[in-house]
Order: sequence, then structure tokens, then C-alpha cells
Amino acid sequence: MSLVNVFEAASALPTSWNSRLLGQVGTAGVKVLRMDGQPVPSEVHAMTEVLFVVVGRLELTVDGVEVTVGPGEMYWVAAGTHHAVRPGSRGTLVIVEVPEE
Repeated sequence: MSLVNVFEAASALPTSWNSRLLGQVGTAGVKVLRMDGQPVPSEVHAMTEVLFVVVGRLELTVDGVEVTVGPGEMYWVAAGTHHAVRPGSRGTLVIVEVPEE
């Protein structure tokens, strides 16, 4: 894989909250996503997600608990965990999706 500029990849996305696969590391997918302040309804995935905030802030509700993830921080959402994005989440997010074995 070659050099990837995460900020350029996020800027090139046609809309917010639609991720783009940047590459694979083993079985894990690495994605970039642009957040625009709008909420995202609760969802649950069959794989673990590692949410890394490159710049900005991610406001989550995870199993009913409010969590704020700031720049340079990451948060693990275990497979099967309900999570929603609260209003005010803005910036650039890198997501690593790790399939369950």
C-alpha cells in the first residue's frame, strides 16, 4: 500500500457519514469518514469497530452511556454493541473494522 493522506481522502468523500475503504490490514478494513454534526441513529455491527478521531470530536451513546472521543483518541465498540452518534460530532474519523473470528 502506498501513502494515504487521511484529510484528502475525507475531503474527497461526496457526503458526510459515508465511509471509504482506504485499505486492508490482514482481515481488518481501514476506512475514513467525515462527520458533519448530524446525529446517526443507533446501530449494531457483527464486527468490532475501532473509532479513531483524527480531528474534531465524536459524541457517542454506547449501550445507553454517553461517551466523548476527542482528537487523537480512539474508542473500541465491541461487536454486537448498540451505539449511536449524538449531534455535534464533527471532524475526521478513521474506522478499523475487525471481523470476529
